Amino acid sequence: MHKVDLLLETKEAAAREARREREKQRLSRIFNSRHRTMGVDMEALRSQVEEWKLRVETEKRRDETYDAEQVLCDRVAQMLEEEERQRVRRLHQAVQEFREQEQPPHTRREWDLYNPEGLRLDRPARLSDYDPRCGPASLQRFAGEDLALPTRRRLQQCRSLEDQRAERQRARANAQYADTLEDKKRVELDLRAQQLAQLEEECRRAKDLATADYNRAQAAEAAEQHRLACQREQEDNQAEIHNHLTGQLLTEDPAMAESLLGPHRIITDRWKGMSPKQVEAVWKAQEEQRRENQRLREAERQREAEWEAQRQLAARAAMALEEKERLSRLQLRKGLDAYNQQLAQEQRAQQQYLQREVYTNPPSAQYHLQFNTSSR
Repeated sequence: MHKVDLLLETKEAAAREARREREKQRLSRIFNSRHRTMGVDMEALRSQVEEWKLRVETEKRRDETYDAEQVLCDRVAQMLEEEERQRVRRLHQAVQEFREQEQPPHTRREWDLYNPEGLRLDRPARLSDYDPRCGPASLQRFAGEDLALPTRRRLQQCRSLEDQRAERQRARANAQYADTLEDKKRVELDLRAQQLAQLEEECRRAKDLATADYNRAQAAEAAEQHRLACQREQEDNQAEIHNHLTGQLLTEDPAMAESLLGPHRIITDRWKGMSPKQVEAVWKAQEEQRRENQRLREAERQREAEWEAQRQLAARAAMALEEKERLSRLQLRKGLDAYNQQLAQEQRAQQQYLQREVYTNPPSAQYHLQFNTSSR
């Protein structure tokens, strides 16, 4: 019984020793860098190289076959694409010919949108101040605009020139009439002088015969001349007084200051001021404007007061919201502080537990030396 046990132990010890020897040899081979890098199996490497070359050649032939098939497919695809392009080109050409023959641009419904001559042929948005198309929504006619201003100015200039021409013609006619009257008066005086000369000649002839008659005739003639002179002077004075009384200077007729350009225009050199009715109308208009301005100021003041009340209400509401938000932030901050404190306490407890209960056996240097000591 004891002999069998000894024999088994001897075999086991020999086996263990053989394993240790093989392990030492294997360790010497593995941990020997020179033997590991230079002592390689050349046959295995050659077979691997041959396999790699065969694989490369096979892949190369396969790639060449694929390339040839790809070139053939590309050529077929190009032919098909060219055929499709020609077909599409013929179709587009046919469509274009149909459009040019059957659908010219001027027969299309939207021709007025892209007609190059549309702007030149179209009517302008506004022809004059009295264009019926220019309503309130057309934004073409505004208060204060006057498109007929150049035409009206030309008409005014022409009318002013015609008035000046008529005035000059009247002045020329008056001058001619005055010259005619003066010529007639001069002729009358010449005739009268001839008559006087004749009378003087007769008197001279009949001087001896009728000296007394000649003296009486001379006295009567002198009296007649004086009477005629006084009469002419009186007539001239009456005509002058009548002209002054009925003229534009003293009568101050408002109608004389009215302009031909319109009822609201006046002639400044003839205007003598506003009438009482016009002054009263101006005062009434000013009073209406003052009342309107006062009403507008009252409305503006009331509107400002309402806006001020709205601003105060908005400010109060904003302050209330800010206070509510501040309280909510304060409550949230308190909750976060309490939660952070709780987390800190839990983390401290976790660290104490790890240090006291879990990490009680820290590894020593001997623990790290047991690694990399075997080939397994």
